[in-house]
Amino acid sequence: MSDPATDRQPRDHGELLVVDDEPFLREAVAASLGFLGFEVTTAETGHAALRLARERHFDLIVMDVMLPDNDGFDVVRRLRGDGARVPVIFLTARDTEADKVAGLTIGGDDYLTKPFGLEELAARIRSVLRRTRPAADASTLTFSDIELDQETYEVRRAGHLLDLSPTEFRLLRYLMLNPGRVLTRHQLLDHVWNYDFGGSTTVVATYVAYLRRKLGRYGPEVIHTQRSVGYSLRLPRGDEKPGVDEPDVDTSRFDPPDLDAP
Repeated sequence: MSDPATDRQPRDHGELLVVDDEPFLREAVAASLGFLGFEVTTAETGHAALRLARERHFDLIVMDVMLPDNDGFDVVRRLRGDGARVPVIFLTARDTEADKVAGLTIGGDDYLTKPFGLEELAARIRSVLRRTRPAADASTLTFSDIELDQETYEVRRAGHLLDLSPTEFRLLRYLMLNPGRVLTRHQLLDHVWNYDFGGSTTVVATYVAYLRRKLGRYGPEVIHTQRSVGYSLRLPRGDEKPGVDEPDVDTSRFDPPDLDAP
């Protein structure tokens, strides 16, 4: 039986990239961080890490220094050259002052020497995320002209108050916590509906359509479909046409059913 006190503790959140060429260590770190609530992607080479970090948004990278192709310092140096500001915690078996200075100088945020405890790594990750995440008003989220108040449950666009259901509010909140990221339908099911057992993704498409319609009354389309993958919250690009990228649901002839009712 689970401990009620433990169940009440908030889960960690954020998308991490763990890079290490030692399979056992890499998978142990990934499993431990995943259990805490983080979404973890792994890589075993510098080349793979660089490709993933350039293709996707990560909240933090756990980077081994000694890799079979390029070292972790070189990977981070290239990312910083690209303008990427993703936080990095270096892992290394070399406990020398010169290595620590080198890692921090090129843009590392912390440095952990092997062997290390998984609890210590998790604590370091939380500390770096607290320092590097925006220190905005925790009660209010903003994206473009959209404001979401997490205490009053009010949402406004261009100053207009929107009438959102509880599920629509949670869906918009999760999108606003992850602007620019493509969130899969299964991620949305897990974080918005708490379906960790593979619930139907049809409900996601339905509520995305409801939310799009309400937001669209006062501004351009901001929820975009990545075909066969999921959705992202972003502003339209250039000559991109407004509207739904794929036919999720036709909401033009009916109002949302009261699926939030007990």
